[in-house]
Amino acid sequence: MKYVLLVEDEIELAQLVRDYLEAAGFEVGMFHDGQEAYNSFLQRKPSLMILDLMVPRMDGLTICRKVREQSDVPIIMVTARTEEIDRVLGLNMGADDYVCKPFSPKELVARVQAVLRRLERKAEPESNDLFRMDKAQQRIWYQQKALNLTPTEFRLLELFLEHVGQVYSRAQLLDHINPDSFDVADRVIDSHIKNLRRKISDAAETGNRHEWIQAVYGVGYRFEYPED
Repeated sequence: MKYVLLVEDEIELAQLVRDYLEAAGFEVGMFHDGQEAYNSFLQRKPSLMILDLMVPRMDGLTICRKVREQSDVPIIMVTARTEEIDRVLGLNMGADDYVCKPFSPKELVARVQAVLRRLERKAEPESNDLFRMDKAQQRIWYQQKALNLTPTEFRLLELFLEHVGQVYSRAQLLDHINPDSFDVADRVIDSHIKNLRRKISDAAETGNRHEWIQAVYGVGYRFEYPED
């Protein structure tokens, strides 16, 4: 049974989320205090952590940073703040996903299950069989079909393939493809993503129209395998 460490200072909400997680087959450790939650983490490593951004004594971002110094356990951040800077800051510190309040506990459970599935897929090399990459030639094949990529598109898709499930802001992606760009609007990334999606779709077998590069509202993009 997978163990989820839940850190949420709204007691009624925490109890509701715990009930949904337990109904889905998870064991849950519930904490309303950040310091106590971190101390618990040191004693028992969870399969996944759910961290509220604002909890007493040690906030969610601090917990995330301290956990990331010693573990790659998946982390889902929960916040009532909607500003992009908070989300990007959390992702840069190592959060794997976000849920903004108010949210459905059922949706949060689905996010937990999705993050854990991504982690399992990363441990299975055969998950990448659909894509083949030759870095020396800067070429990528999808379903045995070569994608006619520009150098910029290759660098973007290379990053996504090597970090499946990781969310990147537009600014991070822009810095990856052109670290010396100061005057280029980060929305140019949207155009590159649109072209990548089209080229992968054109190479796909009939009926296979999965959206590999998914938009994460208010943050940026991530590369995602289809659900089982």
